[in-house]
Amino acid sequence: MLNGKNILITGGTGSFGKQFTRTILKRYKPNKIIIYSRDELKQFEMAQAFNDPCMRYFIGDVRDLPRLTKAMNGVDYVVHAAALKHVPIAEYNPMECIKTNVMGAQNIIDATIENEVPYTIALSTDKAASPANLYGASKLVSDKLFVAANNLKGNHDIKYSVVRYGNVLGSRGSVIPFFKKLIAEGAKELPITEPNMTRFWITLQEGVDFVLKNFQRMQGGEIFVPKIPSMKMTDMAKALAPHLPQKIIGIRPGEKLHEVMCPKDDSHLTLEFADHYVIQPSITFSTPTDFTHNLLNEEGKTVQQGFEYNSRDNTIWLSHEDLLKKLEDASSKEQ
Repeated sequence: MLNGKNILITGGTGSFGKQFTRTILKRYKPNKIIIYSRDELKQFEMAQAFNDPCMRYFIGDVRDLPRLTKAMNGVDYVVHAAALKHVPIAEYNPMECIKTNVMGAQNIIDATIENEVPYTIALSTDKAASPANLYGASKLVSDKLFVAANNLKGNHDIKYSVVRYGNVLGSRGSVIPFFKKLIAEGAKELPITEPNMTRFWITLQEGVDFVLKNFQRMQGGEIFVPKIPSMKMTDMAKALAPHLPQKIIGIRPGEKLHEVMCPKDDSHLTLEFADHYVIQPSITFSTPTDFTHNLLNEEGKTVQQGFEYNSRDNTIWLSHEDLLKKLEDASSKEQ
């Protein structure tokens, strides 16, 4: 699929970008992998580990449309992973979040249309479903922009879709590295915001594989949601440090007790496939699309009215052993 192709990853020096790059280099022989991000130190460090002749490192910000347009010249696939993601930081710096997550998303769309890039997938988050904080709201707007972009392409043969999933196990800035740091420093207890809190969990490699598979599935306009396990935060803490007590510190501003990936209000648009859901676009495209059958000949069925895919009512759960095994496997695959 990607042999001889040019792939651009925004925010490519992040956890996802590195694992996506590592996977492509192992499985395919691309012509170019373009890492587009704004931190020169992270690009320098990544270039030491990823120095294949196909690698290209572009300093640039998704807020900069002319630079994006230049970087996308001749590109075949775009993965849009750049975002401001920390909930409290977004609450304190709302316009900066909007400039990157919303205006940056529109810049991606404009640059890909200008260069007639055939395939673009934007990464989203469970926080974009029925958002309770600015980060989630900004990503919901981004999702809407990418879905609607399929109406802006005119006669160009280009497609835009969205991939939405939950927390990534062990990703930079997430709770597991935070807990591990506390444990290594000899903490006497682990902080838990609320004893009943649940979250969806996915490994970096699972996220990468899901994006790659959806490049093959996409018809344009879908929001792809994987079926992934949930875990209570108290169980996660106990798996990592069974000997430590837990201290309840209360829910932080903008946090939910449980996360949602397919909201009830979208149940009339939601299709269930064997290992994922698809939220169909609520707007009508110029070319009608049957989303019940994708390009891999997989068949989806409509869900019941009022269906909601949330981390509390999930039918798939991580045990302590599952979590530790996934972390071990993830560590070996990220070397």
